[in-house]
Amino acid sequence: MAVTFRIEEAVAGADVIMMLRIQRERQQGGAFPSAREYYNLFGLTEKRVAGARGDVIIMHPGPMNRGVEIDSAVADGPYSVILAQVTNGVAVRMAVLYLLAGGTLGELAD
Repeated sequence: MAVTFRIEEAVAGADVIMMLRIQRERQQGGAFPSAREYYNLFGLTEKRVAGARGDVIIMHPGPMNRGVEIDSAVADGPYSVILAQVTNGVAVRMAVLYLLAGGTLGELAD
């Protein structure tokens, strides 16, 4: 596995791009750049997505900081599965919590 600090290199030829939410509330130490600087250096833009495969899948678990880690045009674009990912993520977490609380798989299917 190669390590890079340039998003253009990271997404080059990618089948899937998974972005994560920047937790700005935890970035108080001063080591984190401004939101604008972060976006300019690491934000997923249409230009950067163009370096990936033509049928790339764009993912993000939500909630998104639009204009920080991902551009709205990318998040809402034709290769984005973000809404389905968030919807399914809620259902999966609910099912796991149900099972942890003592429910059974049979009851879950009903």
